[in-house]
Amino acid sequence: MRTDHLSEYHINLKKSVFIKRIGRVRQFSGLSIEVTGLNATVGELCSIIPKRNENQGSENSTNIIIAEVVGIGSGYLTLMPYGSVQGLAAGCEVVAEGAYAEISVGENLLGRVIDGFGTALDRLPAIQAHIKRPLKAAPVNPMRRPRIETVLETGIRSIDTLLTLGMGQRVGIFAGSGVGKSTLLGMVARHVKADINVIALIGERGREVREFIDKQLGDEGMKRSVVVVATSDQPALARMRAAYAALAIAEYFRDQGKQVLLTMDSVTRFAMARREVGLSAGEPPTARGYTPSVFAELPELCERCGTADSGGAITALMTVLVEGDDLNEPISDSLRSILDGHIVLSRQLAHKGQYPAIDILKSVSRVMPDIVSSGQKTLAIEMVKRLAILERNRQMIDIGAYQKGSNAELDEALLIEGKLLKWLRQDEGGFQRELAIQKLAEILTLSGTKGRV
Repeated sequence: MRTDHLSEYHINLKKSVFIKRIGRVRQFSGLSIEVTGLNATVGELCSIIPKRNENQGSENSTNIIIAEVVGIGSGYLTLMPYGSVQGLAAGCEVVAEGAYAEISVGENLLGRVIDGFGTALDRLPAIQAHIKRPLKAAPVNPMRRPRIETVLETGIRSIDTLLTLGMGQRVGIFAGSGVGKSTLLGMVARHVKADINVIALIGERGREVREFIDKQLGDEGMKRSVVVVATSDQPALARMRAAYAALAIAEYFRDQGKQVLLTMDSVTRFAMARREVGLSAGEPPTARGYTPSVFAELPELCERCGTADSGGAITALMTVLVEGDDLNEPISDSLRSILDGHIVLSRQLAHKGQYPAIDILKSVSRVMPDIVSSGQKTLAIEMVKRLAILERNRQMIDIGAYQKGSNAELDEALLIEGKLLKWLRQDEGGFQRELAIQKLAEILTLSGTKGRV
């Protein structure tokens, strides 16, 4: 018994703080707080104690501002806050906490809506999770990653048949605003054949958070989901933290051998938040104002997803908000080279009433050739050929300049165009992959294409 007591004392002794590292706020400019006299490292958390309010008898601990060290200057540190800076003034005391960002994880997170700190946002009791995981964990050794061999069924016909995804794949959904990214994510989250959904809503409007959970996700989807939220009005660090918190939660379930679908809406807003932090820390702006750290951090974010030797995997669906519908803007261009495929949503198709508005000709799944049968590959190639010839001749067809019989391939494509477009449209998810392949084979057979799956 004496040994047990000594062990307990030893643990408490390690946790005890005998020396406080204290500094003072020198200046607050924009998003950054300059602190002097403090010895801390980049990434360390600090507590800033605001000036005492005249209406309060003493300092109120609930008003303590949590900030993170993001830069080191000559004689000062640059901090950025996680919340409101109400009460901040020059001379405020800053205490280094000696801790780095981490989050509590566990099975109790399922069915809950939390922020980047793990605090419940759904008005339910506080979450009891005692396992701690760092927000910025090292990626899996590439030689320990099993190859992607298993198909992930999403319940979306066009994706499962023409852009088949594998468990552990990382895919971007590229689209401008209002084209249907969140709706597509909701359809996938409800019907995907995965064990766990981890959904990160980064920089979303507060109204859309509740709408996504109630309308797009629904009760069935919520039962196996963890939703991590950082709305657009929160500081840049809070938005970044929510993205890393979702990753840490997904990694926990992956290490339990679970198949996890991580959906992040959107990675562009994460990049914008990282740009704000980088500019405040003194980084030089580059393409469209994005700092070099943005393009260094995006691969770090994506590489933490994928397969693992635990038998579990994180399949990532990351929406990319394309500024001005320009697919060559810096973030879109960078992510296309990092991810294992991209699904492009077209505003023109959305205007025609085709939902999901997936532009098959501009989309690709890089792992599809390795995980589907030769018959399905043949069907996909024939389907793309029909869509391509229709697209090339669309203007001539619309003005009535095309004469039937001039092009045999175009005639075949026109014969089944209506059925193809109807097959591409889908109001609800949950369509079985095998049935989708069979229906597509029947449509293509009408145009003379023979193929078996």
